[in-house]
Amino acid sequence: MAKYRKLSRTSDQRRALLRNQVTALLFNGKIVTTEAKAKEVQKIAEGLIALAVKEKDNFEMVTVKAKVPLKDKDGKRVKENKKTVYTEIDKEIKKDMPSRLHARRQMLKTLVPVTVVPTEAAGRKRNTKSIDMPAKLFDEIAPKYAARNGGYTRIVKIGQRKGDGAMEVLLELV
Repeated sequence: MAKYRKLSRTSDQRRALLRNQVTALLFNGKIVTTEAKAKEVQKIAEGLIALAVKEKDNFEMVTVKAKVPLKDKDGKRVKENKKTVYTEIDKEIKKDMPSRLHARRQMLKTLVPVTVVPTEAAGRKRNTKSIDMPAKLFDEIAPKYAARNGGYTRIVKIGQRKGDGAMEVLLELV
């Protein structure tokens, strides 16, 4: 008996499909797909969420000195002799403990990079944001499921697809 569904794809195509769907599920909260794909995506997503829940508080706050450009009242950088003037500030950052860092790297093996483009500037590179998905898992999703022991996703059957009659389902975070 196989440990996973092949989904009529080669291994690299299957891996890319599952990575994309897991990322879409965690980013949007729900996806519509076929039943077989949903069951495979559910396995991977539940594992990632369980990893995030386990490591969500495993960090320490560290104060570091950072060089920041000095700005005038208009928000432009102050320059002297064509060189930008910098000031040093103390900044609090989260430093991952080794096990959380390992968990973050395990998540990055599965998740694909997400770039958000604002609707008013569609088609332009300006104002696009790159979303840190492991940070979203640790900071937003994991605290929501901290008291829950598994069962982070739900599959709701929608009906058969018109074209090929495949069973379509809604896979969502509980």
